[in-house]
Amino acid sequence: MGSKYTRRHTEEFKRDAIALADSSGRTVTAVARELGISSESLRGWYRRAKADRGEGESGELTSAEREELKRLRKEVREQQQAIEILKKATAFFVKENDR
Repeated sequence: MGSKYTRRHTEEFKRDAIALADSSGRTVTAVARELGISSESLRGWYRRAKADRGEGESGELTSAEREELKRLRKEVREQQQAIEILKKATAFFVKENDR
C-alpha cells in the first residue's frame, strides 16, 4: 500500500480485523491482504489490543496510559512556560524596586 494518503479506519473495523486474524487461523499477512490493509497496520492494532488487555510485552503501555502520558507531558510543558514567565516578571519587579 504505497499511497501517500493514510487511511483512517474506525475502531470497529480494527476490532473486526483483529477478531478475524484471531479466529480465522490465517496469518496476519493473509488477513491484511484480504482486507486491503497493510500487514504492519494490522500487526500494530493487534499488538495494541493485546497491551490494552494486559497481554502485551513487559512494560508496554495501554492506550489509556499512553493518553495519560501525553496529557501529563503537555501539562508539564505548560507549567514550565508559566514558571519561565513568572521568573521574568519577578526579575522585572525586583529591578523596578531597586531604583
